[in-house]
Amino acid sequence: MAAALAKYKRILLKLSGEALQGGDSFGISHDVISSIAAEIKEIHDLGVEIAIVTGGGNFFRGGKAGELGIDRASADYMGMLATMINGIALQNALEKKGVHCRLISALAVKEIAEPFIPRRAIRHLEKGRVVIFAAGTGNPFFTTDTAAALRAIEIKADILLKATKVEGVFSADPKKVSNATQFRHISYSEVLAKELKVMDSTAISLSKDNGLCIKIFNITGRGNIKKAITGCDIGTLINLKGEGDD
Repeated sequence: MAAALAKYKRILLKLSGEALQGGDSFGISHDVISSIAAEIKEIHDLGVEIAIVTGGGNFFRGGKAGELGIDRASADYMGMLATMINGIALQNALEKKGVHCRLISALAVKEIAEPFIPRRAIRHLEKGRVVIFAAGTGNPFFTTDTAAALRAIEIKADILLKATKVEGVFSADPKKVSNATQFRHISYSEVLAKELKVMDSTAISLSKDNGLCIKIFNITGRGNIKKAITGCDIGTLINLKGEGDD
């Protein structure tokens, strides 16, 4: 009965580093990561296969390279290591909730994470384990949004869920433009044409080319992850036609 509530069998959840820091200016909020882990357990209990990509912006962003006098490639690798910290913390929080987890890294850190092998990752999901992908794509000049789209395609996820601190995709930045309107459904082409900064263009193009639907929603509301996977009208759906039926 419970499993029938879930609209998707296998999902990839993109968690930004900022989502993990909560109201803090830096690092990881214990209350926030514990709450997110509890929500993930809820949807895991519905029979949903869950993969997660973590960002690292709560510790370091590759985009800060210029102001720090660090070359971009080196800064991006620093950002990848920041995602590893978040991945370890999330794995620990989930295991405390009784959820079996595997941390998989695009960089070789054998003491704490498995290497990324698509078939092995899929097997973990099939066995009911939550899989956390860290270190982005393992390459500089690619964002964790692109890593999320890539991993979702590789594991054949039904949808990419991007959890943010805003309600969805807007016509303009709602923090700067008071009358910005939210899109409930929008096509990949519109996102690219309007240059809406919801994900980087590489991630959107990759999703478009492979027919990967994206839902962008606000994670700060309790229960919103579950709402996103049970078909509730929440956030913004991005697909080929910009229609609600994905």
